[in-house]
Amino acid sequence: MAQTLTEKILKSHLVEPSELPGRGEDIAIRMDQTLTQDATGTMAYLQFETIGLDRVKTELSVSYIDHNTLQVDFRNMDDHRYLQSIAERYGLWFSRAGNGICHQVHLERFGVPGKTLLGSDSHTPTGGGIGMIAIGAGGLDVAVAMGGGAFHLNMPKIIGVKLTGELRTGVSAKDVILEVLRRETVKGGVGSVYEYFGPGVVALSVPQRATITNMGAELGATCSIFPSDSVTRDFLVQMGRPGDFTALAADEGAIYDRVIEIDLSSLNPLAAQPHSPDAVVPVAEIAGKKVSQVVIGSCTNSSLRDLTAVAAIVKGKTIAPDVEAGIAPGSRQTLMQAEKTGVLGELIRAGFRILESACGPCIGMGFAPNSGGVSLRTFNRNFKGRSGTADAEVYLVSPETAAAAAITGVITDPLSENKDITENSKLFEADISGIHDDDMLVPPLGPEKAKKVEIVRGPNIKPCPTSPELPDSLSLPVLLKTGDNVSTDDIMPAGAKVLPLRSNIPEISKFTFERLDPDFYDRAKNTDGCFVVGGENYGQGSSREHAALAPMYLGVRAVIVKSFARIHRANLVNYGILPLVFEDPALYDAISRDDILELTGIHQSLEQGGPFKFRRVSDGLQFTAKNDLDKRSRDILLAGGRVAYTRKGGQ
Repeated sequence: MAQTLTEKILKSHLVEPSELPGRGEDIAIRMDQTLTQDATGTMAYLQFETIGLDRVKTELSVSYIDHNTLQVDFRNMDDHRYLQSIAERYGLWFSRAGNGICHQVHLERFGVPGKTLLGSDSHTPTGGGIGMIAIGAGGLDVAVAMGGGAFHLNMPKIIGVKLTGELRTGVSAKDVILEVLRRETVKGGVGSVYEYFGPGVVALSVPQRATITNMGAELGATCSIFPSDSVTRDFLVQMGRPGDFTALAADEGAIYDRVIEIDLSSLNPLAAQPHSPDAVVPVAEIAGKKVSQVVIGSCTNSSLRDLTAVAAIVKGKTIAPDVEAGIAPGSRQTLMQAEKTGVLGELIRAGFRILESACGPCIGMGFAPNSGGVSLRTFNRNFKGRSGTADAEVYLVSPETAAAAAITGVITDPLSENKDITENSKLFEADISGIHDDDMLVPPLGPEKAKKVEIVRGPNIKPCPTSPELPDSLSLPVLLKTGDNVSTDDIMPAGAKVLPLRSNIPEISKFTFERLDPDFYDRAKNTDGCFVVGGENYGQGSSREHAALAPMYLGVRAVIVKSFARIHRANLVNYGILPLVFEDPALYDAISRDDILELTGIHQSLEQGGPFKFRRVSDGLQFTAKNDLDKRSRDILLAGGRVAYTRKGGQ
């Protein structure tokens, strides 16, 4: 039977069952590679240490420093030293601060077509641009994978995206994924893989494909993937890794659950308006709006191709006087390539501030907009307040659109600049095939040397709290009621103030739900457990498990919503919090903050798979939450979370 590319790779990595099951059923797959970054890595490795192994069991695991690089006190560098010593002790590669953003570096130096990759970052699906099944997950899931454990997920739907035509000059890969988001929305891809195919694929470079798969995370998708073809081979040759190439594609006649068709030649420049990645409109519709800041970079758009397009537009020009503009190259290798081609010099002459090769502004780590400012960013998320400025208006755009606005001072359709792009891009052509930069990558130590390494622990690193046992009944208040599309940024903010506390749960928990309810922490500390009620797509965005770990620490025992985002739901299960979905979504409107709800027969529901039964104490209102949890998730919850489940022999 003809198979999709997704099915081929999943089947070749199946641990259980022996054959691919129907959509939505549990599968366990072997993970070839893992990656972590420093905002999630400390907790992942603290958890890995508890497994008791001498060495990681994957083919390759990499610890990246790219998030917490703003070192205003000892805490971030202490974490970096801990992570480096962990890498030395347990056999990981270590990417030093300044080497670049994990997803771009991994694509350049480690990505291999046909392999599986699990990362403690929601944008791990970037690896799909090179033909990998690359999935974002919580740190605990990654810790288990590093220990040789399988990764469990529901067999996804596979949505085919057929590409035809070729992008016009001034239109970019960012516009492709914005078009998909416009059609599918931020919750349209939950439980799905987006597989790109068709004659238009060959017109996209690997970095362009990676832009699309990276931002597929904003669809709520499990991952996205492109075939591995001649374009992939040329990229790996340029990276000095020709031996890693394998040709991979869907079989002729492969059947997708549904198919989206996009004619690349018909696309126009697009922008996601505040405050959601799916609030997409043509740039032409909002042209003329005054801009105060432009930032180009992030794991979505910081390749040499992106920087070259910007340089072609700004060549011989200067950033508008009332615009602040910054560039963050995705990797040290890209920075050196930009220097050799003349791109870097052109950007500096135009007036761009050259920022560190790191995540930086994308996670609110510096370069925040002015009060009420309009910031055009080539990033992947524009949730309210994520930039570090609560009232800023952040638009997500392509590098071409960002560059045009930087020069004019207003939102500008980059199609008006396509002549400059075409003519000037030729000026930046140079042989960069020899620039393969691994000098800031520290390879694993051999097993005998590794055993002698002493783990370095700073005073900010605290043990991971354990999940409480799950009782058979709960009678608790609804301490918070939220709306739709609550992000993990809303649950646990990023930014320079909060990120340094990622390895200190007692301290970071003080910021839990701060954006939605500044008093939540104080109220939770004065309550012996609580429930949280939410709307659609609860927990979208980052994979940060702290958005489950901190609520668990504060006593949240169940979250009852209309629907969940995939990674957050899995993280809640891992930390023993019941992730429940209203059987009747209309009941959401009937529940208010401070209602006392009784949840009874929990163990029976988990053991037998029946619905969860609630009763409101004040008036006896009864309602149910559906039990759509697979058996393994139910067993994890019964055990009191993933750590307890694993200690009891669970896989």
